[in-house]
Amino acid sequence: MDMTATEAPEAEGHGDRRRETQAERADRRWQELIQEIRVAQTGVQIMLGFLLTVVFTPHFQAMGATDKAIYIVTVVLGSLATGALIGPVAFHRIISGQRIKPQAVVWASRLTFTGLVLLLATLASALFLVLRVATHDGYVPWLVSGVCVWYLLCWFVLPFWARVRYAAGSDD
Repeated sequence: MDMTATEAPEAEGHGDRRRETQAERADRRWQELIQEIRVAQTGVQIMLGFLLTVVFTPHFQAMGATDKAIYIVTVVLGSLATGALIGPVAFHRIISGQRIKPQAVVWASRLTFTGLVLLLATLASALFLVLRVATHDGYVPWLVSGVCVWYLLCWFVLPFWARVRYAAGSDD
């Protein structure tokens, strides 16, 4: 298949631009966003489902007040993350057919980013609780902090660095 310069894929360099209408761009960005949400949504829903069952175990009843408070914070954070990550689906359903998909993509992206931040907080809180109950050692906050730094690097620092480094002038 012969590809002319105007048909070159965007990934070959920053100078290449897609030739798509605003509606096509919104459709593409929406599909990309939904694929991203599927990954995060599955993880947060499985984790939240597991967290919701913990309260019904005998071990939970024996936990101290501090651990129970951490558990409650974790469940609330997981619920908030779930809401933010499912939000774009409801948003799309409600605005469907209203010809405002470009704006919907922006709001859905914001909800997804918020959901990822809440997911990070949920994971940190859950890890803190599990390690605290499992070890009762003073190194737990340090270990959880290290994991959070790793999440921040993988989820935010590296992508923002790549965005600044490689996508100068891109509006996508």
